Order: sequence, then C-alpha cells, then structure tokens
Amino acid sequence: MATISQHSSSRKKWWRLRHGISTAYKLYDKNPNIHFIAPETGALGWIDGFSLPRLGKADDAAYKWINFVLQPEIVTLMSDSSGAVAAVKNGIQLLPDDKRAAVELAFGEEEIKNIKWAARIQPGVEDLEGMALARIKAATGE
Repeated sequence: MATISQHSSSRKKWWRLRHGISTAYKLYDKNPNIHFIAPETGALGWIDGFSLPRLGKADDAAYKWINFVLQPEIVTLMSDSSGAVAAVKNGIQLLPDDKRAAVELAFGEEEIKNIKWAARIQPGVEDLEGMALARIKAATGE
C-alpha cells in the first residue's frame, strides 16, 4: 500500500508517495491531478534485461525474440502491460500516452539523473555466494 502525504501548492494538490512508479500510473489514471513526486534523495530504479545461457541451444531464436520485443511498437505494448519504462533509447517517448504523461510530470532531467539504480542480481547468485562464503569460513576456521 502506498504511503501518501498531501502537499498544497497555489492551485493544485500534490501528493508525495513512497511506492513504485506503477502505483503513480494507477493514481494518475484514476485522477490526473495526482502526480508522483520523486523523493529528494532519489527514486529507486532497476533494469531488467535479457541474457543468453552459455550452453544455450537456441541462440538464433533468442536473438529473434529480443529483436522482436525491442521494436518500438512492441515496446509500447509491453510498457502498457507492465507499466515499465523500457531500457531503450527514447524509452519514455515509447510509453503509452497516459503513462508517458505521468512519468514526464514526475521525472524531469534532474530527477532522472538522481535515480538510485539497484544492482541486478541474477537468480541463484545469492545461493552461490552463500556456498562460497561457507567454504571460505570452513577453510579459514572461522
């Protein structure tokens, strides 16, 4: 659930919310007078991506899929469904109109520069790190 606190300005009510941008889309969709305001400390951002397994057997099909989903019209469809800004050139411009309006109101150039990017951790990496740490501790007697 989003945490919302009301702020007043000359003729508009602004809402500060501490939750994901998809909540900002939903609020904006219900009432375009409600705008997401990025925290002064920076909004959290992350990038999802594609990777090909080293021993994959269908690299050509994987590249065809990646190239398909990166077509501008498909990026727009996927962004409409997921609520995510695609990590492609002009990703904000490829958003559906309603989502683009919410993002452009919330994120100017300074807010975008101030995004705090979360590290991308591949599935299983934390388990491998735990096993490696256990082996190191066992070898060093800790």
